[in-house]
Amino acid sequence: MPSTSPPPCWPPPWARWARRSQAQPPRLTVIQASHGNQIHMVPVGDVLYFEAADKYVRVLTASAEYLIRTPLKELADQLDPQEFWQVHRSTLVRASAIATVVRDELGKLHLNLHGRPERLAVSRLYAHLFKAM
Repeated sequence: MPSTSPPPCWPPPWARWARRSQAQPPRLTVIQASHGNQIHMVPVGDVLYFEAADKYVRVLTASAEYLIRTPLKELADQLDPQEFWQVHRSTLVRASAIATVVRDELGKLHLNLHGRPERLAVSRLYAHLFKAM
């Protein structure tokens, strides 16, 4: 006589959770970046934004600028997406570093950061991040 018990759940529910937790890459805490002929260990917590420039990515803190060769896309995968927001195809910015968001006369958005004089452009693709809450 065949068994009337339900078939086992395969894979078990906990296996999906285990796969998800393994799939996330480890988050960066320190970046090895060059400045002149020196390599500096820059804590990710000090970085205000990253900007792709030719074959390099500029790493900008409140007081310095460094260069790394890691592509921006690869770097973005190693950073916390809640902490660093992509605001342009060439720019990742620390959300807590944003002081103000300004809309110019043409309707384009720009970011002013704490500790940096530059204004960063926000592309239309990422403007939804700054809709009034």
